[in-house]
Amino acid sequence: MSLNATAHVPTDTPGRYIGRLCKHFAHKLPVSHDETSGRIEFDGGVCLLKAENQGLSLRVESAREETLERLKQVVASHFERFAWQEALQLDWQ
Repeated sequence: MSLNATAHVPTDTPGRYIGRLCKHFAHKLPVSHDETSGRIEFDGGVCLLKAENQGLSLRVESAREETLERLKQVVASHFERFAWQEALQLDWQ
């Protein structure tokens, strides 16, 4: 069974954040992305990014609760660093 958490961020530039996150992690991890979606493959889990008309949706998935919590923290800390100009934060559900 796969555990997951999702977050949605209202922004007019979701593609910019997809690109920034994917390019950042691509130095160390398998990544695929375009202007509307992204996939980052972490050890033990994955982060999926999707541009939507009202913003950016993020989803992290893992088989283990501890790994899911770590992925949420890692993705949120990097996203919030890249989104400082808009002061955006992730609220995982």
